[in-house]
Amino acid sequence: MKKLMLTALIGTSMAVPAFADATNVVLVHGATMDASGWRPVYDILRAKGLKVSVVQLPHTSLADDIAATRLILKQQKGPTVLVGHSYGGAVITEAGTEEVVKALVYVAALEPDEGENLTELSQLYPMKINMEMLDAHTFVPSPTTYRDTIAADLPEDVTDFMSASSKPMTVETYQVRFHQAAWHEKPTFGIVTTEDRVIPPELLRWMYKRAGTKATDIKSSHMVYMSHPKETADVILQAVKSVN
Repeated sequence: MKKLMLTALIGTSMAVPAFADATNVVLVHGATMDASGWRPVYDILRAKGLKVSVVQLPHTSLADDIAATRLILKQQKGPTVLVGHSYGGAVITEAGTEEVVKALVYVAALEPDEGENLTELSQLYPMKINMEMLDAHTFVPSPTTYRDTIAADLPEDVTDFMSASSKPMTVETYQVRFHQAAWHEKPTFGIVTTEDRVIPPELLRWMYKRAGTKATDIKSSHMVYMSHPKETADVILQAVKSVN
């Protein structure tokens, strides 16, 4: 009787989320950013019926950024897809060892291995971002080249605000070696941003190939989740489907 009543409700008025069984997605932003740029992707994933959490990285150290991500992961109930952009890919590589994480998505992201640091990794195909040092240890992207380098396919007023609100980052973060790499044990998906002027597409392809990451090309700047939110969400949804 209950089954018949449920069937009748579904047939009339209940909207069933497309991905009701793959419950969670956790989004992690990149260096010198904050989490607000994920809003368009967040909205798309929520419309699919997913529970979405967005991490705000403190940027006080790599260890603190990983800890902040683990804290959000510990709140998740059920299978979780962990997503990282740029430097956020390095964060999810270690935080993704949490048992609740069932798949990883690298959005134009760094994908280090155990024993590596980000400085060494980026030297394979040198990153092209211009830094403005605030003191001997801390930097933000240079305002004069911010839009052209990081987000040439976003409106100028948007990138002006992004530059003005850049979160300071320490150089030491890029010199810390990683202890774990979750991609050795879990399925991974990645976006290659073919117009990227921060992380060269050649480096993205090299890292993804090494890790066995399923790669999708998107013609985009480094800030693909803001300029191409639907295409970014589509890759995340591939990972969601892999969990079921």
